[in-house]
Amino acid sequence: MGNNFKMIAKTMFGFEPLLAKELRELGAMDVKEGTRNVSFTGDNGFMYKANLCLRTAIKVLKPYKSFKIYSEEDLYKSIYALPWEEFMDVDDTLAIDATVHSETFTHSKYISLKTKDAIVDRFRDKFGKRPDVDLDFPTLRLNIHIEGNFCDVSFDSSGQSLHKRGYKTATNIAPINEVLAAGMLLQSGWNGQSDFLDPMCGSGTILIEAAMIACNIPPNLNRKEFAFERWKDWDADLFEKIEESVLKKIREFHFTIKGYDTSPSAVHKAIDNVENANLSEFIKIERKDFFESEKETDRHLHMVFNPPYGERLEIDMPAFYKRIGDTLKQNYPGTQAWFITSNLEAIKHVGLRPSRRIKMYNGALESKLLKYEIYEGTKKVHKQQDQA
Repeated sequence: MGNNFKMIAKTMFGFEPLLAKELRELGAMDVKEGTRNVSFTGDNGFMYKANLCLRTAIKVLKPYKSFKIYSEEDLYKSIYALPWEEFMDVDDTLAIDATVHSETFTHSKYISLKTKDAIVDRFRDKFGKRPDVDLDFPTLRLNIHIEGNFCDVSFDSSGQSLHKRGYKTATNIAPINEVLAAGMLLQSGWNGQSDFLDPMCGSGTILIEAAMIACNIPPNLNRKEFAFERWKDWDADLFEKIEESVLKKIREFHFTIKGYDTSPSAVHKAIDNVENANLSEFIKIERKDFFESEKETDRHLHMVFNPPYGERLEIDMPAFYKRIGDTLKQNYPGTQAWFITSNLEAIKHVGLRPSRRIKMYNGALESKLLKYEIYEGTKKVHKQQDQA
């Protein structure tokens, strides 16, 4: 294992411990949590595996160089000096993403432009010809991260964000990000050992992520492409071996996963997306109003959902959230219910006390993931039974 190198997996706020746990379970070494990222060590095969298997990662970066810079000219000279011809040819394409937290450098697009200029100028000076930019499917995608006067240059091994799993062709009005859905499920303790329900399933994202966790299916199995497939050291045989080894770890699932939605179009979209993910045998979707539904068995039920926040859908929020609480209380005994919302005022109308509140972000919206334990009978009786 002499070919190990450091990598950085980027994630959403609050998901760092989940991602660190995923990495350790996959076999990563030197796992360290940062802010919205986790660093770790592995080889090329592990980089392929991380991209395929991580549920809460947005990108997997391979750091290349770090240096101090005090001006745009410093950045240009430092980038120009690097041997880019070792990683791409003059007829190849490139794209540059930049994130900047600095008083000296304030404009990420300008940093991207300056980096691109330095690379193409080096090629022009050496070969009389320059590579082109391709923002969608470049040969080489670079990540420039500037913190104060420190600049980190990394290769982006993922390409498009890893939340783009490849199964979603249709979405509803307020779709949930796949990484957020997976993180909510992992945070809720979902492990596939009970029945599962998303009573407001929209285009089916939470259901699909729940089924993939339950069956230990790699989340990015349906992706058409990763950026590392265009690198000069791309090893297709190794990738195939990694893919085969993770597919062998898929497990059986002996419970039910169901989704309800009142919108016919949402139900159709969800069914399409479930089919695209090859999960139709595990997931059943019905057009049904949660408020008129009840628990179908006496087995324990795990429920995770993303109700409307009132951000994009016009709803009487206090009445809506009161109905959520009433339905859970009256119709869903023996259920662990989790939902995410950014409407912190509406939570007061649920009429149940959450046993956990976890801060998350849904896009730019600060949200809470709330846990409600709905006991068989009353909570008081349940506690007395526990003490007996």
